[in-house]
Amino acid sequence: MTEPIAIGIGGNIGTEAALIERFGRAREAISLLAGRAISAPLFRTAAIGPMQSPFLNTAVRITLPDAQPAELIAALLEIERLLGRQRTLETRWGPRTLDLDVLVWGARTLRTPELEVPHPRLAERRFALDPLVALFGSDFVVPGLGTVGTLVERVRDQRCEQIAEHW
Repeated sequence: MTEPIAIGIGGNIGTEAALIERFGRAREAISLLAGRAISAPLFRTAAIGPMQSPFLNTAVRITLPDAQPAELIAALLEIERLLGRQRTLETRWGPRTLDLDVLVWGARTLRTPELEVPHPRLAERRFALDPLVALFGSDFVVPGLGTVGTLVERVRDQRCEQIAEHW
């Protein structure tokens, strides 16, 4: 059985128009891997960490038959690099051109040196949960954490403004 994968997309370096264009290029590259990527709405959120510009965040839903975790994370890191991300020059939770994270992989739980699924801080971040509601519905169960709807309710006080249904 092929399980759906949600890949979070975020960034805050550049204008909103530049970020949306970069997100679109990332979605196109991800579609080359998966054949199709279904997009969640686009959200604007306050940054976590050091003082910096707000982030734009969204996610895409894909399926990858026979995908291996190491292959998926390697592909996502390469997409980030090709679209201008330089991880070695970044501050933890600091500004970034593009961030691609595997948020969930169906009912799987994974922990490898390169990848942890569900994303380890997913339950703490409304900007990652709101796109999951759009992609899977509030009854979707995040392994080990509960339904997305319940998780969103716990972080409802975090500001997360939907700015576009389609991008």
